[in-house]
Amino acid sequence: VPGKGPAFVRTKLKDIASGKIIDETFNAGVKLDFLKIEAKKMQFLYNDDNAHIFMDNITYDQFNIVNDLIGDAKHYLKGGINVDLLFDGDEVLDIRLPAHVNLEVSHTEPGIKGNTATGGTKPATVETNFTLQVPLFVDEGDILKIDTRSGEYIERVKS
Repeated sequence: VPGKGPAFVRTKLKDIASGKIIDETFNAGVKLDFLKIEAKKMQFLYNDDNAHIFMDNITYDQFNIVNDLIGDAKHYLKGGINVDLLFDGDEVLDIRLPAHVNLEVSHTEPGIKGNTATGGTKPATVETNFTLQVPLFVDEGDILKIDTRSGEYIERVKS
């Protein structure tokens, strides 16, 4: 950067844990330590009170991931779903979900014809106990495609 004083570098960094992007300025001579992050395909098996259990699709090793690290991803995890876990050595840093998942509606009120004053949506709870807004025509037992980034209904999936 031109001007008086020592040179510096402006960067945008992404916090792997939170996903936040931060602006940071360093002196030009600063050395940074880099993480060697490895993504591994894992299959979600089940969860208990303290952790979610995943299995490596290649080695069949099982990993217990504490619930705090899972965060909102828990809304989209059902047995058998494949995800990417990001590792730094043996430490799990983050979970990457597919862009969308298919989940079954476990509870919703029946839609009432002509009731569009609320924008034509109603709440529905899916098999993972996640509640989202869906169109009035959605019924219990329907399979829904849900966007994992926004938590929004995409479409009803044909069974």
